[in-house]
Amino acid sequence: MIVGESQRHAGRPELVRARKRQGMSQEEAAEAVGVSPTTWARWERGEQGVRACYRARMAAVFEAEAVEVERWIEGWASGATSSWPAVDCGADSPAATVRSAAHLWRLEMDPSRRQLLATLPFVPSALGEWLVAWDYGTPAESAAQHGTGPIVGLADVARINEARKAFSQMDRQFGSGLVRPVVMRYLNGNVAPLLRGRYDDRVGAELMRAAAGMSWMAGWTAFDVNQHGQAQQHFGQALRLAKAGDDPLMGARVLSTLAQQAVHVEQPTWAAWLARAAVDTARRAEAPPRVMSLMLVKEAWATALQVKFAASQDGHGVKRVERLLTEAESAHAQGVTDRDPAWVAFCDEVELSAQIGRCWSLLGDHRRAADSAEVAITGYGEHLPRSAQFNRVHAAEAYLEMGELEQALASARAAIPMTKALTSVRSVELVRQFAGRLEPYGDSVMVREFRDHLKCELAA
Repeated sequence: MIVGESQRHAGRPELVRARKRQGMSQEEAAEAVGVSPTTWARWERGEQGVRACYRARMAAVFEAEAVEVERWIEGWASGATSSWPAVDCGADSPAATVRSAAHLWRLEMDPSRRQLLATLPFVPSALGEWLVAWDYGTPAESAAQHGTGPIVGLADVARINEARKAFSQMDRQFGSGLVRPVVMRYLNGNVAPLLRGRYDDRVGAELMRAAAGMSWMAGWTAFDVNQHGQAQQHFGQALRLAKAGDDPLMGARVLSTLAQQAVHVEQPTWAAWLARAAVDTARRAEAPPRVMSLMLVKEAWATALQVKFAASQDGHGVKRVERLLTEAESAHAQGVTDRDPAWVAFCDEVELSAQIGRCWSLLGDHRRAADSAEVAITGYGEHLPRSAQFNRVHAAEAYLEMGELEQALASARAAIPMTKALTSVRSVELVRQFAGRLEPYGDSVMVREFRDHLKCELAA
């Protein structure tokens, strides 16, 4: 692996300390791992990359976790924990942002490193620094770069944006398991070389914005396959790239998606903070109505999660959710404008109904949750199978909560063929969670038949 410029100068002090804790000389460590003393010395000085097989040997020799060995070698920021390497999303130069993003994308292309990234947990403590950096960090004076790579123009940027649109359509149609490897290869093989190229301030800003959108796509596809720490890392890079490109609307999108992820992993406080930061960012940028609607409904979603987790009935919280939903619907009704970013096109009436339904579900209003999900199912039809599958299961959950067992099972059964066809871990997890909720009705013939059918279909 190529070692970053800063690491070549700084060496690998953590690797040195790890060796000394074992009471080993460089020669002894080299012999234990199976390399020459010269190679080991170069590793410690940061002059040579360390192949995956030798990282595994280090973990065995030093009796350390694989992620700890990665920290010694890659020089992750001091904000890292023993289980998660923090992305540095502080205010920094565009050049540093480029290096940080390219480094993460390279890690994704190494099978051993990719497996490590996939095991990383979602770490809420990393989010505070990101929010501060986003809100108070000073944007760079220029996004221009005079690198040694190719000359980059607006046509190159346009190709990135078109690729992202294509990947997004594939993701919605087939699930992220299919498209994620392609996204990562494109980032590492196409976007990273352009970021290292030569471009003026205008092209640089557009390039950072396009890269932010593609990095968001990497995060989203990781989210859909339940790799939450990995997703969080890519979202962090997307936020940093959006800052470098002075793109507040993309920044708001990243923050709102992080809020959605926080809802998913049941972190109500962080979900609310992230969602409010997204709304505040959108307001400051005078976002077009459809963008504002999307941010508001995500804040309503996060607020509803707080109400769900409240120790007692939170009437104030319920009223706040209702106000946010009313404001979101009002903003959405204003329609499209020529200022709408391309990514907001998916936020139509059907999507809005689906997201509103999730809010009602969290608040325990299952009749309205079911009605919203049914509207979404009809609207999505067959052209957006993952969204339709999600809402069929959400409708099933609502019917089950209302005691309408037969209707619940019918809705969930209709979702199973879509679940099989998708490469989305979330979709499989969702229908299995529904099956788990059927435990109180375990003696019912209908439930036993449904569970047997689900087990057989997913196994196939």
